[in-house]
Amino acid sequence: MPPVHKISAIVENLLIWFTTNARALPWRRTRDPYAIWVSEIMLQQTQVKTVIPYWERWMRELPTIADLAKVNPDKLHKLWEGLGYYTRVRNLQKAAQQILERHDGKFPTRHEQILDLSGIGPYTAGAICSIAFNQPTPILDGNVIRVLARVYAIRDNAKDKATNQRLWSLAREWVTAAAQVPKHPQACSHLNQALMELGALVCTPRQPQCLLCPLQKSCAAHRDGIAEELPNLGKRVEITARRFFAFVICHQGKLLVQQRPAGVVNAQLWEFPNVEVGLKSGDPAEVLAEMPFAAGETPSTLAPVPLKTIKHSITRYRITMEGFLVPMSTQPSLPPAGRWVTPAQLDSLAFASAHKKLASAARQSILSDR
Repeated sequence: MPPVHKISAIVENLLIWFTTNARALPWRRTRDPYAIWVSEIMLQQTQVKTVIPYWERWMRELPTIADLAKVNPDKLHKLWEGLGYYTRVRNLQKAAQQILERHDGKFPTRHEQILDLSGIGPYTAGAICSIAFNQPTPILDGNVIRVLARVYAIRDNAKDKATNQRLWSLAREWVTAAAQVPKHPQACSHLNQALMELGALVCTPRQPQCLLCPLQKSCAAHRDGIAEELPNLGKRVEITARRFFAFVICHQGKLLVQQRPAGVVNAQLWEFPNVEVGLKSGDPAEVLAEMPFAAGETPSTLAPVPLKTIKHSITRYRITMEGFLVPMSTQPSLPPAGRWVTPAQLDSLAFASAHKKLASAARQSILSDR
């Protein structure tokens, strides 16, 4: 462990740097723990530039914990539509309901109480406590891991238990040192934000801007010329390719959509009927004819028209979804949780991102044919 006086110097340099280099992000203009909590959950797995308009709209629509706790699930998912990882938003509402039940609607201030809420782990609890309440609680996300691993030239796998605990210990040392900085009323808040900001803007995964870094003289990885090699995150997860056919069934001006069940990826979101197929070529008419709602149809009576091919990723999966427009003269039976909607009604439903793109393509195609 480095000497306390060295940590103090590092912390002071970082606080000075943050004062002049911090981005003017909207959630930095408030100390409201609810607003900060929402921003932290949105920022998980999502870039800042993407989150800003979502956060601003969310705070207009659901300005209080009570608003979140009571909002209709359909509106909740619509507000989150496009951010992905939808378990996050359902946990947000569940935690808001817990706050109403356990804390009379007031956001708790103690770390252990915050950690006990649904969807909140050690990082998020530490971020809320430090940023909203200026408490000396550590944080450890990807940006902070990268900064600490480089400053101390930690070559061991950051995901291993012992190494991860060491990184948490270092983060705790730094924020504790920040609490001792004289005449800085928000030192803990700014220190943790500075760590994240440094990782996002300067100490980047590739081509770190070491010459602009306020910690350059204290950084062992820069000294040893190994900054780009760290942190060690172990072997990359093997990528798996998957392929789907999705069908936009059209009958008398309406489209068939279905809601995904609870307990699956993208639960409660809307989508078009779809099925996973092999990676090799296949006949979409034959695939469609085998789907339950197409009973009575044959490949020869179906005429799927290629509409749009969408490529996207979910965790380790690289997915190709081929979309087809299928006009049908006979109304097929509804699948479970199915619904007929007009093209205009598509905008009111929260779709999984790939199906949202397909919905846009379908609407444009149908309008152009009129």
